[in-house]
Amino acid sequence: MEQLIVLKGLTKRFGQMTAVKDICLNVSKKQVLGFLGPNGAGKSTTMKMISGFLEPTSGTAEIAGFDVINNPVEVKSHIGYLPEGAPTYSDMTPNSFLQFIAEIRGFDGKDRQSRIDLVVEQVRLKEVLFQSIETLSKGYKRRVGLAQAMLHNPQVLILDEPTDGLDPNQKHHIRMLINEMAQEKAIIVSTHILEEVEAVCTDALIIANGEVMKKGTPDELLETDPHHNTIVVRTSISDAQKVQGEFERFGKISPMNQADRNDGLVGFCLLEKSKKVNLTEVRKLISENNLPVEEVFRQKGTLDRVFRKITSLNNGVGYKNA
Repeated sequence: MEQLIVLKGLTKRFGQMTAVKDICLNVSKKQVLGFLGPNGAGKSTTMKMISGFLEPTSGTAEIAGFDVINNPVEVKSHIGYLPEGAPTYSDMTPNSFLQFIAEIRGFDGKDRQSRIDLVVEQVRLKEVLFQSIETLSKGYKRRVGLAQAMLHNPQVLILDEPTDGLDPNQKHHIRMLINEMAQEKAIIVSTHILEEVEAVCTDALIIANGEVMKKGTPDELLETDPHHNTIVVRTSISDAQKVQGEFERFGKISPMNQADRNDGLVGFCLLEKSKKVNLTEVRKLISENNLPVEEVFRQKGTLDRVFRKITSLNNGVGYKNA
């Protein structure tokens, strides 16, 4: 598969501080990489280096075969970048701003207007197209920024928090659009919204203190959750003690840990002594003992727990039953 983003030893230092250290990464066409990390981890710095806005201290970054330092014009023609905050000219309207960007990108005449019409439809800007940008909501400003990144139909998209400020319906629409565009592009999405990774990303990377801590598909990351493949039993608060007592007498399972408490129910995670707890056996125990259980299921784990485990350990905080 064609590799459109290639990073080798990418490093950025500001004086004595190392913001990004030795990042190596390949992203191919049809890949959507979720770029995750706590605030100050080096995500935005990395994205600025990839897009040519910051020069690396060492290492290399190539976009569609072009080096970001040696071939900056070619790189910018192949890349669309939505930076943090989506800076625009606030006194312009979305229409005049996109006309300006299209002119810079070298479009004119009918070709320019057709490109603008397409991205306006894709990100749903029509109803605010002739309003001043400074009067727009945060979500609409974000969509104007996304439209300018998409305008020239680049092979590579670098999107920093693309759904920031959007309502749930708008987030769903943009996620669907990212999935659609990924069929012809390589896309990096920096986000704090972990559900977004499962919704749109084929791969994910967790960065902390400027270093890559973990890479893999969302499913591979979920497998590192201590609760991956464990069974959760949910019962009413009033029946919780009885249910817990029965399961603690069930020989293959160690004492249960409370997993959650909401909707008037208590959830217990069955921590396994053996390699895998048998779900059929658990259901049989519930049935034979007529236990008042509302729900029983095997859980995949959560990216939130994986993220906190990896980033907390890296910061020396430690991790226990997070």
